[in-house]
Amino acid sequence: MKFGIVARRDKKAALKLAYRVYDFLKVSGYDVCVDSDTHRHLPEFEEADVCPLEDFDVDFIIVIGGDGTILRVEHRTKREIPILGINMGTLGFLTEVEPHEAFFALSKLIEGDYHIDERIKLRTYLNGENTVPDALNEVAILTGIPGKIIHLRYYIEGGLADEIRADGLIVSTPTGSTGYSMSAGGPFVDPRLDVVVIAPLAPIALSSRPMIIPSYSTIDVRNLALEREIILAIDGQFYTYLKPETEITIKLSPRRTKFVRFTDEVYPKYTARLKNRF
Repeated sequence: MKFGIVARRDKKAALKLAYRVYDFLKVSGYDVCVDSDTHRHLPEFEEADVCPLEDFDVDFIIVIGGDGTILRVEHRTKREIPILGINMGTLGFLTEVEPHEAFFALSKLIEGDYHIDERIKLRTYLNGENTVPDALNEVAILTGIPGKIIHLRYYIEGGLADEIRADGLIVSTPTGSTGYSMSAGGPFVDPRLDVVVIAPLAPIALSSRPMIIPSYSTIDVRNLALEREIILAIDGQFYTYLKPETEITIKLSPRRTKFVRFTDEVYPKYTARLKNRF
C-alpha cells in the first residue's frame, strides 16, 4: 500500500500534521510520496519521497487542508485516487475527519475499515475540445468586466432552456451545491443524487430561476454579446478568459472523485456543516 500526502501550504499547523502523518506511515513500513509543493514549504521530508502531484501513483492521498486543497489535488492528479481529507480549512465540506482524529482514521484505513464515496464531475468542452480541468464543484461562466452583465443563451439536450442577462451562469454538481451555486440561490442537493444544478447568477429577469436536471444531460451555452469576453471558472481554482464566440458544452465526466469515508451518515454531516456556515 502506498500513500500520497498533500498539505495546505499557508498554514503551519497543516504542514506540521503532514509531517507527523508522513513519519507515522514511514515508521509503519509504508511507501509515501509527498507533494513537491508541500515539501517546498516544509523541507524536512526526505527528498527521495517527494514528487509532483501530477506524478502521484499511489493507492490513497491524505489531504490535510480544506476544500480548496482537495480541489487542487483533484485538478492536478491524473488518476481516480481515493482521498482521505483531514480538515484544516474553514468548514471542510469535502473532508472526512478533524485533526485530532487523524491517526485513528489512518489506522482504520490501513485495517480496511472504510468505504469509498464516489462523486460525479463535470467536463467542459470549448469549441468541441476538452482543454480545461474537470469540475468537482461547479463550472461558472462569468462576466469578463465587473459590473457589466453578460447575455447568455443555454440549451439542455439541444432544446432552448433559457436566455439570461446576468452576472453569469453556474452549473453545479451535488457536491458543489453547498458552494457558489447556493450563494446564487440554488438548492442544497444531497450528494447521493445523480443530478446537476443550473443557477443564473444575479439575473435581471425574475423568471430566470435555478433548475435541477439529470446528470447525463448535455448543456450548451452561447454568449450573445459578441463584443464582450467572458471568464470560465472551474471550482474556484482554474480561470481563463474566453473569446466571445466560444461555444461551451458541459457534460457528465467519465471520471469521478473518490473519498474515503468511515460512516454512511452523509446527510447529517452535511446539514451540520450547513448550520455552521449560516
